[in-house]
Amino acid sequence: MPRDNIVLQCGDCKNRNYFTDKNKKKTTGRLEFRKFCKTCRKHTQHKETK
Repeated sequence: MPRDNIVLQCGDCKNRNYFTDKNKKKTTGRLEFRKFCKTCRKHTQHKETK
């Protein structure tokens, strides 16, 4: 299966908020998105975790 399920973690509070998937053959690096964190109540950088 070329797609993996991943978890996105907030950079400020380290809360794991979002789940998504990615194509591991085309995207070898870690994903980063700017998303809304419910606990921080603001838009923060969310990074892929293991």
